[in-house]
Amino acid sequence: MKTYTTIQGDTWDGISFKLFGEERFSVQLMNANPGHIETVVFSGNIVLHVPELPAEQSQTLPPWKRED
Repeated sequence: MKTYTTIQGDTWDGISFKLFGEERFSVQLMNANPGHIETVVFSGNIVLHVPELPAEQSQTLPPWKRED
């Protein structure tokens, strides 16, 4: 599993944006790091686990070709 080391002032949504280009993966980051779930603003040098995100499927595919 990959890791990310925080810098002072990092937030869940900010880390998500840095790592994945989108803030919407904050919940996955939080679930992978339950020991820090109460943290809102991080201090520096906290090592967080970075989860593997499932591959997204194109919504333009017909339903019978999607892997739902």
